[in-house]
Amino acid sequence: MPAVVLSLALLSGCSSGDDSAGAAPKQEPAAEATIDPADLPSEEPSSSASATPAPVLKVGETTEWAYGETDDTGQNYAVKTKMSVSVDSVRYVTPAEIDAAEPEQGQLVELTLTLKNVGQAPADVMLYGMTKWEDATHAAQDATTLEGVGDGPSLDTTYKPGQAVTGKIVLDVAAKGGKVSYVGTEDPNAEAAFVIEMPAS
Repeated sequence: MPAVVLSLALLSGCSSGDDSAGAAPKQEPAAEATIDPADLPSEEPSSSASATPAPVLKVGETTEWAYGETDDTGQNYAVKTKMSVSVDSVRYVTPAEIDAAEPEQGQLVELTLTLKNVGQAPADVMLYGMTKWEDATHAAQDATTLEGVGDGPSLDTTYKPGQAVTGKIVLDVAAKGGKVSYVGTEDPNAEAAFVIEMPAS
């Protein structure tokens, strides 16, 4: 009887060893399969963060936008201060009215804006070369003109906290209406700092 018991114990030990050896390969694919779904959620925040809407305003309105900068490598964007913009007036003009050359796009428009630093740190604002115009039938185009900032104080300057400038910019647009976007922002998740809805006349 003891010999029989011993042989049964040896047989059961061998069979359990075979089972564990066979189970190990079956667990490896299962462990690998759990890695793939874990990667999917990490992509969602980056895609949702890529669309930051810019504040939109019309003539007579004021809005604010966050002014920030990147580091020397062009990365690590950080908000430094806050700026406000007021659209005081929008006037469609002819080249003769402002002593300007014929517009390439078709229509000159003079905007009077007030920019103010409402934050706690200086901000370097440059509108020249940083405005785009578009409407329902025209894709976004650079609206900069050689007339640039027009007459009066320049809006392109360094604003210390509390400082403001009221000045004009002259833009070249394809038609009346549409919208003008100020794209002079270093925020990688923002298409524009602010957007102005232009009047139809």
